[in-house]
Amino acid sequence: MFSSQKDMKTAILQSNYIPWKGYFHLIDSVDTFVLYDSVQFTKNDWRNRNKIIINGSANWITIPVQHLSLSQTIRDTKVAQPNWATKHWRTIQQSYSKAPFFKEFGQTIEATYLKLEKQTHLGKINLTLIRLICEILEIKTKIVTDEEFDLPEDRLERLITICEETGASTYFSGPAARDYIDEDRFQDSGIEVEWMDYTGYPEYRQLSADFDHYVSILDLLFCYGPNFKKYIGSN
Repeated sequence: MFSSQKDMKTAILQSNYIPWKGYFHLIDSVDTFVLYDSVQFTKNDWRNRNKIIINGSANWITIPVQHLSLSQTIRDTKVAQPNWATKHWRTIQQSYSKAPFFKEFGQTIEATYLKLEKQTHLGKINLTLIRLICEILEIKTKIVTDEEFDLPEDRLERLITICEETGASTYFSGPAARDYIDEDRFQDSGIEVEWMDYTGYPEYRQLSADFDHYVSILDLLFCYGPNFKKYIGSN
């Protein structure tokens, strides 16, 4: 299923809702990207919400979900209100209809939102939108979910197993994981660890008074269109 070529990179990350540009920069930096949704769902996090520019400032839009237990995984998290997608799209449309490239991307993204109205699980919603945006960005990285792997219980061994099964010689990780990643354990398995650098992104003309790097990628698409690549460090 996966290539065994040398110098293959794999990244493993929880799914987020319409993520920011750094998330897609990470995807574009690896050969295989694994959505890691078998882990605990965290409230008030990026899993089911993100920010867009509304009336000149960054505001949250949130998918309402059922949070039934502390051990609930992202994959098992269900939507609480079936009409969330229509409401979100209306908010996005009202916020960006005057953006320079809204017409170029809006119709395609709207069609996907309308289809997601019937989707009950958060992880599948995130996967659908991430794949759509990668297609728009022309990112060719293979995207899979951790459901495709038979994983052990140990936290680090799970990551190492995914790297091994995807044929990766390098595990590419976000900087927040430095607190728990034991690089020696990866190296013992013949896997190097490389860290993502999210600094140094240039600003672009945004529909807000104060520039915010941490809004959804939709902001960059609608504001800058075909020129988006130089703003996410795309290869």
